[in-house]
Amino acid sequence: MYWRKIIKAIFVFVFLSSCIDKKDKLPYYNTPDFTPLWNVADSDTIHSIASFSFKDQNGEAITNETVKDKIYITNFFFTTCSSICPNMMHNLKAVSDTFEKDNDVLILSHSVMPWVDSVTQLKKYADDQQINNPNWHLLTGSKSQIYSLARTSYFAEEELGFTKDSTQFLHTEYVLLVDKNKHIRGIYKGTLPLEMKRIIQDIYLLKKED
Repeated sequence: MYWRKIIKAIFVFVFLSSCIDKKDKLPYYNTPDFTPLWNVADSDTIHSIASFSFKDQNGEAITNETVKDKIYITNFFFTTCSSICPNMMHNLKAVSDTFEKDNDVLILSHSVMPWVDSVTQLKKYADDQQINNPNWHLLTGSKSQIYSLARTSYFAEEELGFTKDSTQFLHTEYVLLVDKNKHIRGIYKGTLPLEMKRIIQDIYLLKKED
């Protein structure tokens, strides 16, 4: 099961953190099994997020240029979700509040039901949920691009993503941290408030990197 792989990766991360000075750096994640890589001589060989283009809740274009040289958090949700999404989005507010005035830290929340979540619907959702941080973008756009990006760039639903047709439904409760060079540097369970504290700490670590 995919979630078991994630739990295993988290335990590996915790174990390795006890052996490596986590105060100095974060690992890279290069493969869908989220095996942490600590000793990276050349970051150009590390997996990077592909180019993208979406619209946010204000109708503004959000592309790979938007996140250039910025740290960002990404997750996947839909506005009519009544299970994990409300909890995950509520927890992300702790991160949003911490970095609300920091233009170098963004949050990208992709709708996995873009055929329902239009710009207007996302704006209503943002207003209802009091998502006011201008650096928190709720994204909609091409379903195929969202799903392809989720599965091949962010490794969301690894088993489903590589064995099912790209048009089939995608849903994940995990949140990813991406550095200024578009490399995945952290994975967190979005439904756990404690994980938000870890994201905040890890963002501060990334901000210290050259």
